[in-house]
Amino acid sequence: METTRQAKIARLLQKELSELFRRQTAAMGGVLVSVSAVRVSPDLSIARGYLSIFPSEKAGEILKNINNSAKSIRYELAKTLRYQLRKTPELSFFIDDSLDYIEHIDNILKQDAALHRNDEEETEEK
Repeated sequence: METTRQAKIARLLQKELSELFRRQTAAMGGVLVSVSAVRVSPDLSIARGYLSIFPSEKAGEILKNINNSAKSIRYELAKTLRYQLRKTPELSFFIDDSLDYIEHIDNILKQDAALHRNDEEETEEK
């Protein structure tokens, strides 16, 4: 279970990482990186950031670049948060595929509804 301190630090990291990625992706046209969640370990030494990347075709490449530059991102974050956090956690980033999962479930439900309507139409014709 996440403590209050973990939750506060996670929200702070999410806010600052979002701003950092917004500034960095402003130069890249047509790319949007948003931080959907941050999870912090109980000892506050490791933070896992979950990113939503648009367009999703470039997600793997962009995530690889972000993970390769995690040290410099941590440095920029530490400069920003130097008065709020004593030690900035190690960062690792992952794709947040929850929106893709929701879309997949929605498509399955639409297909099921269409099949159900077709079955009803066939039974009415008989």
